[in-house]
Amino acid sequence: MLSDLASSLLPAVVSLSTKIPEDALSASVLGTERSGHGVVIREDGLLVTAGYLVSEAQDIWIATRDGATVPGWLVGYDYETGFGLVRPSMPLSFSTIPLGSSADLAVADPVLVLSSSDEAGLDSLEASVVAKREFAGRWEYVLDEAIFTAPAHSSWAGASLVDRKGRLCGIGSLMIQEFESGDDTIGVNMFVPIDLLVPIIDDICEHGRRSDPARPWLGTLIQDVRDQLVIVGIYKNCPADSAGLQPGDVLVEVAGQPVTGLANCFRRVWSLGSAGVAVPMTVMRGDRILQTTVKSEDRESFQPKGTVN
Repeated sequence: MLSDLASSLLPAVVSLSTKIPEDALSASVLGTERSGHGVVIREDGLLVTAGYLVSEAQDIWIATRDGATVPGWLVGYDYETGFGLVRPSMPLSFSTIPLGSSADLAVADPVLVLSSSDEAGLDSLEASVVAKREFAGRWEYVLDEAIFTAPAHSSWAGASLVDRKGRLCGIGSLMIQEFESGDDTIGVNMFVPIDLLVPIIDDICEHGRRSDPARPWLGTLIQDVRDQLVIVGIYKNCPADSAGLQPGDVLVEVAGQPVTGLANCFRRVWSLGSAGVAVPMTVMRGDRILQTTVKSEDRESFQPKGTVN
């Protein structure tokens, strides 16, 4: 029974709380106090979580189910996948959950969603995979194949997606209230596939980041609004801001090629080269067509602080 499996695995699931400086780049979007979950995957205490919980954190606290709480430190954060790795600053009593393969999950497979608990005290939820499909987020983020499960767990941030054999297959990133599944619209959780972590985990543990060249980052938030790509936010002092882009601009072309949909837009930018590459863009501002070139940056090494316009 999945309920019996949950009882044996929950000691590996911890709660996380973080404090983010008020002038951090992500503070105005994600807040300065964040909370969620992580799961221990190695005997040395290494745990994986949703990276936005720990990005730019000045304080990380890890709490176990037996009531112990210790500081943690950020091992690294991968902007491409959204995974964050954390270690406790001192030994803790916990178990581990072995890594499985998200590729082995199929639509309709039963799964477990594990968290430290939600507001109602729920720490495990039996669910099913309802879809495996592309996901694009407005923060310049694309997954070729994310995992979507239902019913939705209300405490999803950093939650563990576990298959029927007790193996970790994904980490919780979002809850989507209106997700189209067949002829229905349902609430789902979106999980980042654990298979994306396996090739980069050693790099992150050793260097704090993947060793591949960084993707170009613009510093935008872009929303698909009625088939138009509308810039809804721009980080102050970041590449798009420096290039003169503004909230409300409608993105029409990247490097002279029309863009359709968020995933197509971001992939077009990334195809131009690594961080630092110039990104020619055409936008519509009101009834005017404007052209500009954004000098992209490496998001991880970008130091200036600021809020979102």
